[in-house]
Amino acid sequence: MSTFRTTRQLAAEPAAVFAAIKDPARLATWWGPDGFSNRFDVFEFRPGGKWVFSMIGPDGKVYPNESVFTEIEADRRVVIRHISQPHFRLTITLEPSSGGTLLRWEQAFDDASVARSIAHIVEPANEQNLDRLSTELGSGNASAA
Repeated sequence: MSTFRTTRQLAAEPAAVFAAIKDPARLATWWGPDGFSNRFDVFEFRPGGKWVFSMIGPDGKVYPNESVFTEIEADRRVVIRHISQPHFRLTITLEPSSGGTLLRWEQAFDDASVARSIAHIVEPANEQNLDRLSTELGSGNASAA
């Protein structure tokens, strides 16, 4: 297995969810698992644009990250290619739903053995990431689907 998938029903319209992704100040508040903060150095939110940032763990350890936005469809889809280790492609899809937005989160790692070795970190971290997004959107009642 090299791909991790989760869905989340968010009590916000797709445009509002997209706004929380494209705004670097807002994104920095919710990106990553619980206890992490972010420092963005480069944030070029456009196809082919770079995203260079550091995630800072609760213990103060700094984790450098570099990605490229490969696809962006306003209010619908964002695809991010993580070009620092570990290599993966993250696809975030936003679908209108009766409750607001159904968000689909698909993280596909290039190397299945790497994915297997970090699954115990990635799976809860992705859920925590979406919990933090829900809080950012003011929709703490969002639920995993």
